[in-house]
Amino acid sequence: MHRFTAPYASRPDESRGRVEAEPEATNRTAFARDRDRIIHAQAFRRLKDKTQVFVYHEGDHFRTRLTHTIEVAQVARSIARALGLDEDLAEALSLAHDLGHTPFGHAGERELDALMRPYGGFDHNAQSLRVLTKLERHYAQFDGLNLTWETLEGLVKHNGPLVNAEGDPVGRYREGGLPEAIVEYSGTHDLELSSYASAEAQVAAISDDIAYNAHDIDDGLRAGLFGLIDLGDVPLAGEALAQVLKLFPDLDHHRTVHETVRRVMSHMVSDVITETGRRAKSLKPKSAADVRALGQELAGFSAQLREQNRVLQRFLNERMYRHERVENIMNRARRVVRDLFEAYLEDATLLPQNWRAAALTDDRARYARQVCDFIAGMTDRYALDQHKRLFDLDPLFR
Repeated sequence: MHRFTAPYASRPDESRGRVEAEPEATNRTAFARDRDRIIHAQAFRRLKDKTQVFVYHEGDHFRTRLTHTIEVAQVARSIARALGLDEDLAEALSLAHDLGHTPFGHAGERELDALMRPYGGFDHNAQSLRVLTKLERHYAQFDGLNLTWETLEGLVKHNGPLVNAEGDPVGRYREGGLPEAIVEYSGTHDLELSSYASAEAQVAAISDDIAYNAHDIDDGLRAGLFGLIDLGDVPLAGEALAQVLKLFPDLDHHRTVHETVRRVMSHMVSDVITETGRRAKSLKPKSAADVRALGQELAGFSAQLREQNRVLQRFLNERMYRHERVENIMNRARRVVRDLFEAYLEDATLLPQNWRAAALTDDRARYARQVCDFIAGMTDRYALDQHKRLFDLDPLFR
């Protein structure tokens, strides 16, 4: 059943377990069971209508949060297998990493964070934790999915430690502090926020980078935000394109794009496998615990590819994410989130009956968080439908 060979792989039979004890499955490992529960979650299904870059009405072939997530999982499985890691854990973390995202991508997240600033803010990583430990309510004995410690730890820390040895927030949380959801959960189920996560979690994180860089090239070209000629001087993409044009000079545009993108992705995957193997040989971790205690990332790009990737991301940021067309629609999308939040906060009867409980208390922050949870869980389509129902207008098209 176990295919891993690396001594530092996470081992499901050595898992620290679940908050609520459950009998082990006879035909699945603990991590495989986590993966399956994530796939069957309502929040996972809703990813199909959540924006990656383009809102659903702009075309059927652009990535959504769901297709992006599936691509991340495929990359993570491939890397984990090559490195001898636990594929089930890497896949579970990949499938769960975007469950906390709002409708309308990062624009929706930024708006919801601004609106929630008086009540603790909004963070999609913390929201993913809330989804998996509180908001999914299907099981008779517990809220959430009751996932293993390793899956929840990897979800929260996949981009590195959240605090230093003294407990002070680091990285993206240095200025604003840790989200309340992470502090609250880790207080009862210690996720060891000052250490790195497992190798599988690190693989899932870098697979996210690989997937969105590659497919954003594809989607940007498909949308006409830039052309193939613009990729000529862009590291990774330009080199891949030159290879394709040399090998297939008469290839049509569609196939040229696909051949270019798959070469970009393959090169990044190969680099991660080689570089991570090199680091493992140098650092010599003997267990998953050793990986957490290294004080640095085990999985990652080589220095050369890291710089090339930085330039590629800068190109995509300038030519795609900040493109006037994208910013225009995202500004309108932020208005949808803002209008809904303000309306629900003012009048709880606008919410579905099962979402009104917190409105019966005098705790304004608790009710605001309830509204936030409701909006964060929406798909783009549902958010637009609710906005039209409440305000009788379609803000994305007027």
